[in-house]
This record gives sequence, structure tokens and C-alpha cells, in this order.
Amino acid sequence: MEIFGQPGFAVLQGLITGVLTGGIYALIALGIVIINKASGVFNFAHGFMMLLGALIFWTFFQNQQLAPVVAFVLSGGLLTILSVGIRYPATWTRNGRVAFIAAAWAVIGFILLQTDNLFLRALVGTAIGAALVGLVIERLAIRPLISQPLFTAVMMTLVVGEVLLGVTQLTWGSVDRSLPIFATVNALGLPQPYPPIRIRNVLGGTVVIKTELLIAFGIALVAFVGFVLFFRYTRLGLAMRATAENPDLAQAVGLRVRAVLAVAWAIASMLAALAATLHASSTSLSITMPALALRVFPAVLLGGIESVGGAFIGGLVIGIAEKVGTVYFGSDVGEQLIPFVVLMIILVVRPSGLFGEERIERV
Repeated sequence: MEIFGQPGFAVLQGLITGVLTGGIYALIALGIVIINKASGVFNFAHGFMMLLGALIFWTFFQNQQLAPVVAFVLSGGLLTILSVGIRYPATWTRNGRVAFIAAAWAVIGFILLQTDNLFLRALVGTAIGAALVGLVIERLAIRPLISQPLFTAVMMTLVVGEVLLGVTQLTWGSVDRSLPIFATVNALGLPQPYPPIRIRNVLGGTVVIKTELLIAFGIALVAFVGFVLFFRYTRLGLAMRATAENPDLAQAVGLRVRAVLAVAWAIASMLAALAATLHASSTSLSITMPALALRVFPAVLLGGIESVGGAFIGGLVIGIAEKVGTVYFGSDVGEQLIPFVVLMIILVVRPSGLFGEERIERV
């Protein structure tokens, strides 16, 4: 059976792979949306934050001797930044609960990083390391530009991206690496290997679903839902929503806007690291990973740059368009051209995106 000149099973394969890949794209888009909602900045450094986060995960996952030293440094650094602050200690220590949570996170992280379970150790180490990266970027590069034109902050994200690329090349080099965390369930502490799922005699052929990609999609979906619940039902999430809606009004009612902005960057950095790790587990960990974030930008604009739910829908749409386009036109056209063609069509019909807010400016 053929569908527009291509075997039906190949088109179905593209649809399934597109949905699974789109889940990871949605997680990448979510990190970009968080920064935009919190500060109004379109973060062009997100792809480089992804690369750094994935390399941190790879280091913990592959190097068993590094964990104790790095655990102490990362946990201590996180505790210092969160409970004391870099320049304004009163901003944090005024609330004892923040210091207590930071201390508990640091202690728990230090303990978990000593475990023999490589996956758990790498996950905890990456979360702490990525949070530190986000906090440092916000404090040193973004916060000094709060009162400056928005374009200045956007350009700063480009500079931060190049700095992060230089750091990764100096530290890890530019060689591609494999990250087989889901190649066998031994990485999760279980005894059996993961075979690929094969669906035979479907539309004239066999559809193969990579188990690694299926697991990555499941983790990405859980992470996305978890953040949405956090964003809607926790005090910190509500503070982030209020700050994103009107920073001046939020500050007037007593919210610590700078603290909320720092937390937003830490969360976005952790989401970037998780998305990069999941993508690398099904492909490879390459120095070209920042280009993946560039391909996800259409998903952000497609769903609406201020919409969390739109990030998920946009990620799925772009993933499907990319993989189905690959079936019909090859990988170069499917990955490099089709997502942007879809974006152009949507922006012509609805410039604010599918779920974006239409703002009316009165002159």
C-alpha cells in the first residue's frame, strides 16, 4: 500500500518516530518558553546549555572515580549560591526555608552521587550541575542587563552560547560520544535487555520502534507534565506565573522578582540537560547538538512563545513534519527545511502562534 507515492509502512514509521521525537522537542521548547515568560528574552544559548548538560551527564555516567569530588563541589556550590547568594545574601537568607531546602538538596545530592547506580548518580549530578549553570548565567550575564534594552539581553544569550561552546570544547573536546543509557535495562538496575519493537505486516511492511526513543519519550512526557503541575499548583510556580505576567506589579506585591528569575534559569537549564541527554541516548552526543535547538525554535513559535501547552503541541507537530518530510524528501530537506516551511505557513495564518497571546498596542 502506498500513500502519496511512498510505502504506507514507511509513512507510518515516520509518524510514530515523529511523535516520539516530538516529545523531546517539546521538552526543549519548554525550556525556551520558561525563559521567555520569566524575562521576555528569547534564549539563543539554550542549545549550548543542552550540550553542556549532556556532557555533564556523560561524565557522571562514564567516570566512576569522579563522583565523590564532583559531588562535594557541586553540592557545596549549589548550597552557597542558593542560601548565601553571590552579591545580595539578604535576598536569600531572609527566608529560612530557602536555605533549608538548599541545604537538604545539597546533602541529598551528595549522598545520591555516591550510589553504584550509574543512571541515578548521573541524573542527580546533572540536575545539580545544570542548576548551577543556569544560576551562574542568570547572575553574571542576564541580571546586570535587566534595565537595558531587550535586544541587548538577546545578544548576550548569543555571547553566552559561544562561551559555553568554548568551555565544552576545552573540557571535553569535539569528538562524538555514545550515551547508551537505555541500550540495556541494566542502566536502570534491571536484568533484561531492551529489544526494539517490531510491528509486522502493517501497510505492506514492518514498522520498527526504537525502544530507547520510546523510553525517552515517556520520560520527557512525565517531566513535561510534572513541570506543568509545578507551574500551576505550587507557590513558586504561581510566583513565576505572576512575574511573567507583570514583573513590576509582582514586585509591588512583595514577590522577589530577581529570585524568581534565577529559579527560572535554573529550571530551564535542567530541562535543557534532560532533553539533551534523552536525545543523545537515542542518537549520539555530538558537538553539533546546539543546531537541534535551532530546529526546535519553529516549535516554540508555532505553539506560541508564551504558551507552555503550545510548546508541547508545537514540538509534536514539528517532530511529525520533520520525520514524515524525511520519508518523502530525505533527511536534509526533512530536518533542515520542512520545520521552517510549516512555521512560515502558521505565522502567515496566525502570527502569534497557535496558542500565543495576541497583544494589541494602542498608540
